[in-house]
Amino acid sequence: MSLRPTVDFLLYDWLDAPSLSERERFADHSRETFDAVLDTCERIAREKYAPFNRVVDTQEPHFDGEKVILPQCTHDANRAYAESGMLSAAQDYDEGGMQLPYTIEAAANGFFGLASVSIGSSLLTKGNANLLLVHGTEMQKAVFARNEFNGRFSGTMCLSEPQAGSSLSDITTRAVPDGAGFEADPLGPRYRLKGNKMWISAGEHELTENIVHLVLAKIPGPDGKLIPGTRGISLFIVPKKMVDTQGQLTGVRNDVALAGLNHKLGWRGTTNTLLNFGEGKFPVNGEAGAVGYLVGRPHEGLRCMFHMMNEARIGVGTAAVMLGLAGYYASLDYAKNRPQGRPMGPAGKDVAQPPVRIIEHADVKRMLLAQKSYCEGALALELYCARLVDEQHTGSEADADEARLLLEVLTPIAKSWPSEWCLEANSLAIQVHGGYGYTRDFPVEQYWRDNRLNMIHEGTHGIQAMDLLGRKVLMEGGKGLTLLAGRINGTIQRAIHVPEFAAHANALGQALAQVGAATKAAWSTGEPTDALANAVPYLQAFGHTVLAWVWLDVALAAHAAPASSARTGRLAAMRFFFHYELPKIGAWLQVVSSRDQTCAALPEEAF
Repeated sequence: MSLRPTVDFLLYDWLDAPSLSERERFADHSRETFDAVLDTCERIAREKYAPFNRVVDTQEPHFDGEKVILPQCTHDANRAYAESGMLSAAQDYDEGGMQLPYTIEAAANGFFGLASVSIGSSLLTKGNANLLLVHGTEMQKAVFARNEFNGRFSGTMCLSEPQAGSSLSDITTRAVPDGAGFEADPLGPRYRLKGNKMWISAGEHELTENIVHLVLAKIPGPDGKLIPGTRGISLFIVPKKMVDTQGQLTGVRNDVALAGLNHKLGWRGTTNTLLNFGEGKFPVNGEAGAVGYLVGRPHEGLRCMFHMMNEARIGVGTAAVMLGLAGYYASLDYAKNRPQGRPMGPAGKDVAQPPVRIIEHADVKRMLLAQKSYCEGALALELYCARLVDEQHTGSEADADEARLLLEVLTPIAKSWPSEWCLEANSLAIQVHGGYGYTRDFPVEQYWRDNRLNMIHEGTHGIQAMDLLGRKVLMEGGKGLTLLAGRINGTIQRAIHVPEFAAHANALGQALAQVGAATKAAWSTGEPTDALANAVPYLQAFGHTVLAWVWLDVALAAHAAPASSARTGRLAAMRFFFHYELPKIGAWLQVVSSRDQTCAALPEEAF
């Protein structure tokens, strides 16, 4: 089964992506150019990624004492992706880009996630370079960002530390001025960094000439001590290898050393590292300390770093979607071809009859339809959010601000909902395969292992939940939540006039009212500890409501399309979600509304 028809329907029949060509920035584009990009990425994914998904899972990165070794197929895939121009596709023509809408870029990159999610790490490289285009100096853009876009260099994000995890307030990596005249370095104010960073994806490899690390570190205060909390955090460019002002390697290795490779459950094709900065293994000019160049102003590192977070989180959500879809397609194919069992008749099973294919059993259809509703619905959500990114960048001032606020509210859902429910889809794909699904003879166990990471990275499930309930639905007087409710009500008003959708429209309206009431009840005491004790159930209910809205909106577009098997399937997936999934929100919101303290109040010794 091919992803392309679903992508085409969502882009062209639902989101009307060709209308983006009416924007000045995208004026040279049309459906033809969009299709050409999709065709190219689909072909590269099919030829350079998909055949090697199992290879990169079994031939994990390893360190030979000098460098990290990756399979040749990873080098070939990385080169093909860079040569396609997709690293800089969304950039200005002056930057060597295509000025491609992010909506199309996000959809096109989905093919690589479907083919082999762990081969490539372009998401971080693009996010790194995009950040430098916004916050870097002209020299930093020329030397680092543009060489990332052309594929010479790759990029990372170095936030977490072994002792701090997701708590950036507790990072201890230190950055001190690198001697007299440190502020005058043409590549930016020059510092020496010392510290350790953990969970750094693509932190060490030989795929590119150089690796550009974006590192969060603290500049000590006047007393020489690190400033508590996040206020003291600054952002630095720390290249693996030193470069000159033309972006050429100088032959000097920076003081960044691989401390170890993390051995992961999944995503084994991408190196994941512990890096030591400034331990003296590679002294620069005879001195220990990794050379780093300040990005932006001192103590504004988080503000700069979070520039790349929304698109990174949409990218994580999309990766989860693609792994879910990969499992769905595999289990659908298996169910169509695996004979087992006989249908039940009035007299029971007739063992004289030949076995039927398992797709003819109602429970197998349930599992397949659940996967379809989770994954295709989540794909629609990710593309909707990508469309909001384009609106934020190219819409009128009012429309851009509305898109910004909607993205603030929807991004925690776009990252977390697919990470949970497309993982559940992978579990169902294993179940459809039965015992075979639990073996390495079939790919579905790998899809589950790969997908399990997505609930953790780019902000865990719990962190996203607290961000949603603790900040996003409250920010600017709840304006973002109000805007989202307006969009949902717009879909309800359109759907309620379609007889077969009226009941679903009413159910969605009731769900929206429940979410609104639970939001108010959670914060009725004004105590964050009361409200946030059940932030995850709130996220789950909020996400299910958003997905029900997305499915109803997609169903309206499907309803207007000619009769086809695809149309029948989309309408059935919408009905499944409303009948089997949306009713779950009542239990989740009950504990939110009552500010239930069962979990929060239990003393440690009672566990």
